[in-house]
Amino acid sequence: MQTFDAVRFLEVRDRVLAGEREKNGIGTLSEKSLHLILKHYYEPMTAFHEQKIGRYVADILNEDGVIEIQTRQFSAMRAKLNAFLAVTNVTIIHPVVHHKWMCWVDPQTGETTKKRKSPKTGSIYDAFWELGGIPELLADPRLTICLVLMDMEETRLLNGWSKNKKRGSTRADRIPRALLSETFLHTKEDYAALLPSPAVLPEPFSRKELAAAIGQPQDRGYTLVRVFGAVGVIEEVGKRGREYVYRRC
Repeated sequence: MQTFDAVRFLEVRDRVLAGEREKNGIGTLSEKSLHLILKHYYEPMTAFHEQKIGRYVADILNEDGVIEIQTRQFSAMRAKLNAFLAVTNVTIIHPVVHHKWMCWVDPQTGETTKKRKSPKTGSIYDAFWELGGIPELLADPRLTICLVLMDMEETRLLNGWSKNKKRGSTRADRIPRALLSETFLHTKEDYAALLPSPAVLPEPFSRKELAAAIGQPQDRGYTLVRVFGAVGVIEEVGKRGREYVYRRC
C-alpha cells in the first residue's frame, strides 16, 4: 500500500477531478469523487481496479490483497467481506471528516450557495459507528481498517422534506481538501492504543464515561464498548447501579 503523502494526495485529487470533468462534464462525475480519488491514491495502477473475486467486485486487488473504499454502511458489506477474507487479506479504507465546508445547490435553478464551515470537528472515533456494524469480523487477522482523517467540502441538494429543504436532503458529492492522518487498526494493540489512559478514564468505567472521555456523545457509548469488546481490549465486570461497567483486558 502507498505510504502516507499529503502532497501526493492533493496531486492525485486534482488529476482525477480534471480527468473526470473533461470526460463527463462538470457536475456529472461518473463515480463519486471521494471514492474515486481514494481509489487512485491507494492504487495508482488502474489495471488493479475493479477486480472480480467470485460473485463480488473488489475496488482494488493487488499484491497486498483486497482494498475496499467504504464511506459508510459497513454492515451492508458483511457478505462481501466474508467472501474476500476467505481467500486473501482485506484492507478497508474509511474516510473520516475532520473539518467540513458545505454548500447547497438548488436542483431546480442550479443556484449554489457560498461554502460555509461546519462548527463540528470530527475525529477517528466517529468511525466506530460504522465499525459497530461488523463486530464479528474486526478480530480477523486478515482484516485491516484504515481510518483516513481529512478535511472535506460537501455539496448537498436542497431537496429535503423540511421547510428549508435541508433535512433529509441528498448529498451530491464530497471533495477532499486535505489528507491529515491515517490510523491503521489491525491488532489488538492497535485498538487498545485508542483507549484513554487510566488517568483520564479510571476503572471500572461505564459506557457513558468511555464516550465522554473520548469526546463522543453519550448515546455512542454502546457502539464503543461493542467494538472494543469485540477485539478483546475491554471486558464487562459487573454493574454500578443500573449501568454495566468495564475494565481494560
